[in-house]
Amino acid sequence: MGIDVRQDDLSSMEVQSLIALHLSGMHSNSPPGHVHALAIESLRAQSVTFWTAWEDGLLCGCGALKELDPRTGEIKSMRTQPAFLRRGVGQAILDEIVRVARQRGYSRLLLETGTGEAFEPAHALYRRNGFEPSGAFGEYPATDFNVFMAKALAQPVTA
Repeated sequence: MGIDVRQDDLSSMEVQSLIALHLSGMHSNSPPGHVHALAIESLRAQSVTFWTAWEDGLLCGCGALKELDPRTGEIKSMRTQPAFLRRGVGQAILDEIVRVARQRGYSRLLLETGTGEAFEPAHALYRRNGFEPSGAFGEYPATDFNVFMAKALAQPVTA
């Protein structure tokens, strides 16, 4: 059985615990004032779609897509449970985010993340998937800590 990625409403304690782990990790690996991760209520906003990844009935990760405008989405809240690292969870979630972004007609995906050893696996995942360095966007400040990446999306060919 593979990884099952599904849209989630963030109502289970298990999912809420994963978001708490994500927020804790962001705060412990980022300078004060540089954490832009979304809390549960923000992940429930109408502009955000949230997914969880499951394997054999176990929660193994999550990720979200926030609509910035009708042509642009932002990747948010990507996190893999520690027991599932390096097993394709992040790739499965990212694949679903990209698929849905294309389906919605987005022309690009953006993301903001941090720098340092804790963020290197995320940088590698995004680079492998065609994300390239970009400038700051939205209300994010450009600092020495922030990394901004973007990916242009080709629209699916319909027959």
